[in-house]
Amino acid sequence: MSTSIATGPVSATSVDSLYDALDTDGIVIVPDAIPSEQLTAMQHAFDSRLKRLRWNTVDGYFQTEKFRHMVGDVLTLDQGFLDVALHPTIVAILDRYLEAGYELTEAKGWKSLPTRKEFHGWHGDAWYDQATAAQIHREVKLALYLTDVTSGFFEYYKGSHRQQHPRSVDAKEMVGVPDSKIAKMAGKAGTVFLFDTSGIHRQSVPILEDRKACFYNYHHPAVRIQMEDVQAYRYHPLILNASFLGGLSPKQQGMLGFGNKTNFIPAYATEDAHPRLHDSFSAIYSTQLKFYYATRKIRWRLARLTGGK
Repeated sequence: MSTSIATGPVSATSVDSLYDALDTDGIVIVPDAIPSEQLTAMQHAFDSRLKRLRWNTVDGYFQTEKFRHMVGDVLTLDQGFLDVALHPTIVAILDRYLEAGYELTEAKGWKSLPTRKEFHGWHGDAWYDQATAAQIHREVKLALYLTDVTSGFFEYYKGSHRQQHPRSVDAKEMVGVPDSKIAKMAGKAGTVFLFDTSGIHRQSVPILEDRKACFYNYHHPAVRIQMEDVQAYRYHPLILNASFLGGLSPKQQGMLGFGNKTNFIPAYATEDAHPRLHDSFSAIYSTQLKFYYATRKIRWRLARLTGGK
């Protein structure tokens, strides 16, 4: 494993100030989390998945909504995506903020497309089963910008965390909130910040240029998650790249969920939301394969008849 990020000394003073900001405001920037050369490699790997829609054996992005392309399992793309998840300063902050035994439970990226439509309004991230929850469970997300973000940036209502169970928030409820209470997270590529997901936040509008960003979820895997996410198989065991995992400490293995089957669903299969479309694509592809093999057979026979000329 690369040692430039995942290991190394941590400044106690720096951790104290960053933790205090997270605890007070619900959000904090982590400076110097990614070296420039590693950021370049991460950007290149991420862009490789945005060339086309993922289908059959072709790697690409997923699209489940109009204005965003999703790149799943970013921890498999480049060493840097894993290293930032285990950055010693970030781990030191999380150790103080989250319950012991927390894990990285999800790591995804998105390319947000230019639009003036607010499609991702104010909300707190609902993830646990609120009907059985006796408390507001803590979850922290790490956000990472892969492009310079001057529009469509992340906004966070400072101090709104741990006040209520997370939910969608009507824009009317935000009327009268002073601008000084809204953290506007514009930033350069490589900007990394942490936020408590129970706080009220959104992706702002308008989005004037493509925004590429990754979000990692950290929470305790024993917390009962909401049924919607169970059915979607969110927070499943992480999909990792074995070549990135050399030299992990027991602590890091635990953070990545090694050996934990709490949210594993045997033989899970994603529900086909568009069966007719899927069947149509499959039939067209099957026809194309038959044509390919038929023409290859003809070319082989012609080659034999002409002596390979």
